[in-house]
Amino acid sequence: MELTSRERFIRTFQHKDIDRIVMIDEPWAGTLKRWYGEGLPAGVEWQDYFGFDRRYTLFIDNSPRFETKVLEETDRYVIHTTSWGATLKSFKELDSTPEFLDYFISDKQKWEIAKERMKPDDDRINWEWLDNRYHKARAAGEYMDLGFWFGFDVTHSWASGVENVLIGMYEDPEWVTDMFGHYLDVNLALYDKVLERGYKFDGIHWPDDMGYKNTTFFSLDMYRRLLKPYHKKACDWAHERGMYVELHSCGYVEPFIPDLIETGVDCLNPIEVKAGMDPVRIKKTYGDKIAMRGGVNAVLWNDRDAIISELERVIPVLKEGGGYFFSSDHSIPNSVSFENFKAISDCIHRLGKY
Repeated sequence: MELTSRERFIRTFQHKDIDRIVMIDEPWAGTLKRWYGEGLPAGVEWQDYFGFDRRYTLFIDNSPRFETKVLEETDRYVIHTTSWGATLKSFKELDSTPEFLDYFISDKQKWEIAKERMKPDDDRINWEWLDNRYHKARAAGEYMDLGFWFGFDVTHSWASGVENVLIGMYEDPEWVTDMFGHYLDVNLALYDKVLERGYKFDGIHWPDDMGYKNTTFFSLDMYRRLLKPYHKKACDWAHERGMYVELHSCGYVEPFIPDLIETGVDCLNPIEVKAGMDPVRIKKTYGDKIAMRGGVNAVLWNDRDAIISELERVIPVLKEGGGYFFSSDHSIPNSVSFENFKAISDCIHRLGKY
């Protein structure tokens, strides 16, 4: 019997029998443009064409809502401010990465200014999205979750800068943990409003990149003292409301996995191979305690023979006993042709059946 996406997601979190592994990923904008130019039929969603699953996520705005304005613009880039108080140089080419030039929230005093602006007002909730998407997705049997935005990643990457936050974690932990906690509290207050209106969701997820190549940004002890309490608070909130928890953490984060399991994280992604994560070892060590999403090296996706060989090596192991969501170990870059992805998709469907 073929399951709905929602049934497949939930049973995967529960490590129960399913018809096939969940297949979910995120092509870059340039990747989709390429695919439509190489054979993906116009007007057809890529998930429908390749038989992938969907996840619908509601996001809220918990930023300080600083003024956004353009400071400089050329043919190649725009320098602008964000609602988080950062100044960015955003390039106009598809799939480019912005350059962060400055941060307003650079110390405790400026944080107090930002904090005062971050209140859980109703207009921070995308009620229009709920009206347009919620009931359609529910009727279609889709998995729906809530997108959280708190922790180390958002604080260093969007609000205060990595050097300010890492130094702050050592020299002024009360400042940094106040940011972690307040971001989370605004999330919880806003999503409580949504649930009070009668909307129901299956899970929560958030990004909190805590590692880079072959090591973590901070020690396990520092994680336990400064960040883990807020991860646990989010997990407890979700579990108390019958929702599952997925954490996205790029980089090498294997030392944190036992603590993430203890904290209540139900699924970890993306199991980034190029950063030193070994999906097979992690599955064999922790696979009965935490679900995994990813673990397929995105660097290989433009080499059809190499990626097919890798899929045949890892998927049979990762899907064993349930608890595995297929995706790349980050996203699908624009080096992946439509033809290559069709072969990859066919291979995943073949290997992912139970």
